[in-house]
Amino acid sequence: MEIIANYGAILVALAAIFGFVMAWGIGANDVANAMGTSVGSGVLTIKRAVLIAMIFEFSGAYLAGGEVTNTVRNGIINPALFADKPNIMVFGMIAALLAAGAWLLIASYKGWPVSTTHSIIGAIIGFACVTAGPHTVEWSKLSGIIGSWIVTPIIAGVIAYLLFTSAQLLIFKHENPILAAKRYVPVYMFMAGFILSLVTIKKGLSHVGLNVGDMQGYLLAIGIGLAIAIIGRLLINRLHIDPHADQQMHYTNVEKIFGILMIMTACSMAFAHGSNDVANAIGPLAAVVSIIGHGGVIGTQAQIAWWILPLGGLGIVAGLAILGHHVIATVGKGITHLTPSRGFAAELSAATTVVIASGTGLPISTTQTLVGAILGVGMARGIGALNLGIVRKIVISWVITLPAGAVFAIIFYYILKACF
Repeated sequence: MEIIANYGAILVALAAIFGFVMAWGIGANDVANAMGTSVGSGVLTIKRAVLIAMIFEFSGAYLAGGEVTNTVRNGIINPALFADKPNIMVFGMIAALLAAGAWLLIASYKGWPVSTTHSIIGAIIGFACVTAGPHTVEWSKLSGIIGSWIVTPIIAGVIAYLLFTSAQLLIFKHENPILAAKRYVPVYMFMAGFILSLVTIKKGLSHVGLNVGDMQGYLLAIGIGLAIAIIGRLLINRLHIDPHADQQMHYTNVEKIFGILMIMTACSMAFAHGSNDVANAIGPLAAVVSIIGHGGVIGTQAQIAWWILPLGGLGIVAGLAILGHHVIATVGKGITHLTPSRGFAAELSAATTVVIASGTGLPISTTQTLVGAILGVGMARGIGALNLGIVRKIVISWVITLPAGAVFAIIFYYILKACF
C-alpha cells in the first residue's frame, strides 16, 4: 500500500507508456489479419491498406473498445488472489504489458504473425507463477488455448478450401465466367454481409452496451446481408463487358468484382479487430489505473478512464503505420500466391470461424485463424502452392509466444520490483 501511495503517479505513467507499447505491437502484428490478403492479392497497395486500417482500427478501438474491461483477460488467473498485495498486482500488470509489447515488436520486425492475446496471457502467467505460485493459474483454460492452435486453423482452412473450390466450380470454370459471376457473386455478397455483420455485432457492438440478443442479431445480420446482395446485384448488372473479349479478360473482370468484396471484408474485420483486441493493451492498463485510483483495492473489472481508449487506438495506428508492413507481407505474399477471389475466400472463412468460436466459446486467435484460412486456399491448388518454409517459421513462432511472454514478464517484474 505504501508503494502505491508514494509512487502511484509514476506507476500509472509507466503503465500508460507500456500500454502504448503493447498497443503498438498489436497494430504492427495483428492488423495483417484484416489487410494482409488485400495487399497480397494486389487489391490494395500497402499505403492504401495502412490508411484504411488506420481509420477502421482506430474507430473500432475508440468507438467500440468498451467502457469496462476485465482486469485479467480470459480468466487465466484470479485477481482476488492479490487482494492483500496490490503492489505486486500493479508491478505484474506493468511487467506483462512491457513483456507482451516487446515480444510483439520482435515478432513484427521478423514478420511473424503471432497472437497478441496469447502474448499477454503468457506474460500474465509468467508473473503469476513467480509471485503467487503455479497453482494460481487456470491451466485448464491454457490447455484450451493450446488446442486452438490446431482446431481453429483447421476449421478456417476447411471453410476457405470449400469457399474457394465453390467459386472455381461455379464461376471460373463456367463457359461464361461473367454470366456466372452475375448469378453467384450476389450469393457470396450475402454471405459476406451476413457473417461480417455478426462479427461486428459479437465482437464490436457488444463493447458499447448495445445488448443485441442472439435472435435480433441474426435477423439484423440477415437483413444487412440481403441489402448488400441486392445492391451488389444491381451494380454487377450495370457492368458492360465486351462479350467478344477472351477468356482471360473475363477472369480478370471477375477478379475485380471479388476485389471490391475484399475491401468490404477488410474494413469490417479491421473495425471488429480494433474493438476487440485493444483490450489486450487497455485491460492491464485499466487495472493499474483502477487499483491505484482506489487506494489498492483490486476488482475483477475496471472502469476505463477517458484517456485510455484513445491511447490504445493511437498505439495501434502507430504500430501499423511504422512496422505493420512486415507481417502484412508475410500473410499476404509469403504463404501462397493470392488473387482477389482466393483472398476473399480466406478472409470470409476467417470471419466465419470467428463467429463459430464466439457462439461455442472456443478459444481463438484471429491470426492463427487467418493463417489457417490462407493455408486452406493454398491447399485447394495443391501442397506445392504453399511456401512450407514460411509456414514452419509461423508455427514455431506460435509455439514460443506463450513462453516468450512469460520469460520477459518475469525479467521485467523483478526489474520493476528492484526499482521500487
